[in-house]
Amino acid sequence: MSRAIRSKSTVTIVFSLALALAACGAEDAAPDAHSGAEGGAARVSSSAGLPAGRITAGEELAASKGKATGQSCIDCHGADGNTPLDPTYPKLGGQYADYLEHALQGYRDGKRSHALMSQQAKDLDDQQIADLAAYFASRPSQLRDLEGVH
Repeated sequence: MSRAIRSKSTVTIVFSLALALAACGAEDAAPDAHSGAEGGAARVSSSAGLPAGRITAGEELAASKGKATGQSCIDCHGADGNTPLDPTYPKLGGQYADYLEHALQGYRDGKRSHALMSQQAKDLDDQQIADLAAYFASRPSQLRDLEGVH
């Protein structure tokens, strides 16, 4: 066997082992947001640097009216985040919690702009963002890719 082929095989093996170890470690370290742990933490860590979200607290917060607009999350996105008031509003149910956290942080911090969402998010603290993200991530998903949609 040539040296180049042995080197490529070694890289492939090392890469495969690294992926396997990462997958095993992730399962042990981070509970799934869909675990159904009532009121429990959705996960241990967040790519947004937020504390673990609490599903029950997020559900309560999603139903509460915001001071800035008088609207709640579920008024516009639906109780499970899957029935938006307007077809241009995103479905949130089953979305990745980290994505939702980054989006809400962006609206809060002015890095994302939307007439309603920027106002709704401006007073949210990190725990509230984590809780909302945990709640909507725990809901059934109706998300789909747009392949073949014209």
